[in-house]
Amino acid sequence: MASIPLLSPPAAATTTTAAVGSNQSCSVPLFPLFSKSHRRLTRLHVSSPTNNPRTAATPTTPPTSGETIFFDGGAHYGDLVANLLLGFTLFWLPLTLAAVSRAMYLRYRFTNLRVTVISGLTGEDRSDFGYSVIKEVQVVPRLIGEWGDVIITLKDGTKVDLRSVPKFREIAKYCLEMAKKSQVLKESGPKGF
Repeated sequence: MASIPLLSPPAAATTTTAAVGSNQSCSVPLFPLFSKSHRRLTRLHVSSPTNNPRTAATPTTPPTSGETIFFDGGAHYGDLVANLLLGFTLFWLPLTLAAVSRAMYLRYRFTNLRVTVISGLTGEDRSDFGYSVIKEVQVVPRLIGEWGDVIITLKDGTKVDLRSVPKFREIAKYCLEMAKKSQVLKESGPKGF
């Protein structure tokens, strides 16, 4: 067999082998990725969303100021423990499964630029929104106030419910400060786990 360099043109991508007992040659394609038009087929692996394409001609500039993280974490461990203890009853089992999935697959990140909610098995579901779109922030304490829910209402009317957030009061105040709101934090009474 003859060796062919990898960067040779597609026409050179065949090798000639001698048939046994004759002087005839047989042309066998080495690369099955060539089509009939001798154009190489390529597979694209897109890492950015297709609705926001970026080209190599327009360089991306890094942000001038760094993004500092105020809080990065998952659901409060007390939520998981309380729901696991109550999960021995058949009545509480669906709520226990929801608490387990929150503990395993949900992360909250509050930075100086945005709020990020990351969920899913591999973190592929991600929701980001800036502080400029926040209209209102409410908190709902759970158990004895160890953890709570943060309900963020956006200017377009969308409500983002962040469940079982540790340090929920500090996070809600931080969201209001970053949104530069002069509102008072609204807190409703405890409503259970």
